[in-house]
Amino acid sequence: MPQIDAANPPAPAEALQVRTIQRADLQMALVKGFHDFQAAPTHVIFLSLIYPVLGFVLFRSIFQYNLIPLLFPIVAGFAILGPFAAIGLYEISRLREQGRPVSWRNALDVVHRKSFPSILLLGGLLTALFLLWLGAAYTIYTGIFGEEAPASLGAFVDQIFGTGGGAKLLLVGNLIGAAFAAAAFALSVVSFPLLIDRNTDAMTAVMTSFKAVAANPRTMLEWGLIVTAALVIGSVPLLLGLPIVMPILGHATWHLYR
Repeated sequence: MPQIDAANPPAPAEALQVRTIQRADLQMALVKGFHDFQAAPTHVIFLSLIYPVLGFVLFRSIFQYNLIPLLFPIVAGFAILGPFAAIGLYEISRLREQGRPVSWRNALDVVHRKSFPSILLLGGLLTALFLLWLGAAYTIYTGIFGEEAPASLGAFVDQIFGTGGGAKLLLVGNLIGAAFAAAAFALSVVSFPLLIDRNTDAMTAVMTSFKAVAANPRTMLEWGLIVTAALVIGSVPLLLGLPIVMPILGHATWHLYR
């Protein structure tokens, strides 16, 4: 069992001090995240198992059950679930920061931490937010185009980019999607690394995350845009870039938290 370095009683949210971060801190976090990726290439896990399987199941389900309108919302929703999926990466970065040897197996050590129930609770919250986003996206689509799904992917593309309804869908969908993404980001950008780092509860972690975003709105907005752009690039085509993008962003998020 790994050594737990957070043996003290949980600290209240008001006792956790939030620092001011600058644009240079974002650059530093990305550089250190890339170094962690090089030292412990966790892409082996993502590349060999998680994302190819997820991508296959995702696209098969979408076309088998004629859910083409949900293709983009599902891929975009990975930004909501990303912080929960990266908890093992935070643990690897934590161990490297302490100068301890690491391997991809250390990503599984989080299950032994005292805060693991809180991690699962927040993971469930993000999953619920993801499902709410999918429901909202489908409601927007059917409200504009009706219940009948497009016959093919090509027909859907023509529908989106060749009609006035498509322009409305893009506008409304992106605005609402941005609201969901902002809520997930503010809730999770600090909370998951904090739960890995310290013995605290879910509510304290979430309050501290919101506090950090409120104290650094401009820098956190820049970080959110960096994460979004990287995930978009990594998702095209067929999620093949995510095995590299996700680990680097996960490690970098840890260093940004620190």
